[in-house]
Amino acid sequence: MSYLDQITSPTLLLDEKICRANIKRMADKAARHDMKLVPHFKTAQSHQIGDWAKQYNITEVTASSIKMAEYLAGQGWVNIHIAFPFNPLEIPKLNKIAAKQSISVQLVNAATAQMLIEQLEYPVGFFIEIDAGYGRTGVEVSDFGLMEEILLIAKKSDKLNFKGFYLHAGHSYYMPDIPALYEQTRNALSMLKHKYNSEYPKLVTRTGDTPGCAVMEDFGDIDEMGPGNFVFYDLMQAELGGCDKEDIAVCLAVPVVDIKKDRKEILVHGGGVHLAKDVLVGDNGLKNFGEVVYLNENGWTIPEDKSFLKSISQEHGIIKASDELLAKVKVGDILGILPVHSCMTADCMGEYMTLDGKMVDHAEGFLVK
Repeated sequence: MSYLDQITSPTLLLDEKICRANIKRMADKAARHDMKLVPHFKTAQSHQIGDWAKQYNITEVTASSIKMAEYLAGQGWVNIHIAFPFNPLEIPKLNKIAAKQSISVQLVNAATAQMLIEQLEYPVGFFIEIDAGYGRTGVEVSDFGLMEEILLIAKKSDKLNFKGFYLHAGHSYYMPDIPALYEQTRNALSMLKHKYNSEYPKLVTRTGDTPGCAVMEDFGDIDEMGPGNFVFYDLMQAELGGCDKEDIAVCLAVPVVDIKKDRKEILVHGGGVHLAKDVLVGDNGLKNFGEVVYLNENGWTIPEDKSFLKSISQEHGIIKASDELLAKVKVGDILGILPVHSCMTADCMGEYMTLDGKMVDHAEGFLVK
């Protein structure tokens, strides 16, 4: 039976072949630059996809929450890093993970470091997160006083071990000049490495954002890269030039429930609870919440004439349809939607269906069940 025959409601499809190709391409790039690839699994959040990644010599992963780290623990990873400023209220959960799994956390202040040395029961590594212009979180790159304070607190305990500096250049998503941004990243991490390397000879520097890691070829002396979205990619990455639409490994299968040919609109069951509400806005001001692809036995094809989701609400999606699509679609058909932000779409859906009709796990779906 075709996977298409199994779909009766919104379903997130995963093309394993494309996903594996994306993982291999980034792993090859890291190896070419003598860097370690430590992918951020906030996108995939899957044991199965983790097993695929291990086949490309990936041994460590990053999580965005302790809940995700709990899900990934015990799966053979050499280390799991939680790339979010650590929440000290979750130290008891951290201790449970650290009892059986090598794990590291991210620190941005001295207060959390102090609580960790007072409450940790097992060794835990830590990175100091650096803010070199993004402005979301992290220690400012010139705030050596705060860095020293965190490091001095850690020295008081054998349970909190410094691993290095982590910098997420997330402004690569909206800054057009990625090479200039990466010059800042390289300079910041190189400066910190040279400043602290004599005292901490094993320290590493890590950066992680898919737009930069996908397009850059000059990483200086940065040791590790940790992008996440690259396993699937999405329309946002294609817009930024990090991938082609053909590299997008997931699409949301949505049933057609009504057609308004006079308005050139198609109503589908697929809204914000399935795709999230990330949006691209064209030069003409039109909003794009996802683009239509045609599903077939082998996956999907991208039509020459674009049709796109012009609006979404909780369950509803309204497609602005091309003449080509209107001529062939009927109520009861299944269309595919390439997501604007695949990380959020996967999080919403909580599981995947492969093109051979098998279900692939996702942390959110597993934890809900």
